[in-house]
Amino acid sequence: MTIGIIGAMNEEIALLLEALTDKHEVQAAGTTYYTGILYGQNVVICKSGVGKVNAAVTTQVMIDRFDVGKVLFTGVAGAVDPELNIGDIVISSACLQHDMDVTPLGFKRGEIPYQEESIFAADPALVQLAQTVCESRFPGRYRTGIVLSGDQFIASRDKVRELHETFQGACTEMEGSAVAQTCARNSLPFVVIRSMSDRADGSADMNFAEFTVMASKHSHLIIQDMLQSM
Repeated sequence: MTIGIIGAMNEEIALLLEALTDKHEVQAAGTTYYTGILYGQNVVICKSGVGKVNAAVTTQVMIDRFDVGKVLFTGVAGAVDPELNIGDIVISSACLQHDMDVTPLGFKRGEIPYQEESIFAADPALVQLAQTVCESRFPGRYRTGIVLSGDQFIASRDKVRELHETFQGACTEMEGSAVAQTCARNSLPFVVIRSMSDRADGSADMNFAEFTVMASKHSHLIIQDMLQSM
């Protein structure tokens, strides 16, 4: 089975590509996909680019072109849960779009109109595997929770508070829910693993660049151990 691994930015896949052997590049829909062997597993890796549309397109291409059997999304996020600190890990229990708002027509915030499912649950086996790895690598510095996605970079304490209170979200980013929805539409198991690079609270412009590299290293270690354990 081929495992799909996606990150939104170069920093989020750089270490994975360094470790990839028997590497081949394939161009599809404006994105470079890297196939090869990573920690004993057949994988395909890509940088989706930022935002939900990019994430959905690259995930569907992975499924159609490379016949992946499961998808891991790795990278950084802003902490929404006030108990999370920079460098902590969030493993997705589920994902939803916080910027989906059709409340004037009577739908709940985050609810996708005329669709049965709006909250997309991650695969329990992948979640359990990620939890086991994090318990070994980062004991006491991870939690499993709801990953919120929207085409917005959150940098407001008030917005962070609202997202946590409205959706009980753990973190916020810009791609995970699109990956989750695409996988759900294809009946494919997935998990999103995010390392906190900032607190999404107005200090993001100070923290983001400094901590993205560190956070990406944490995410890489988790993916490494998960692949070695599969």
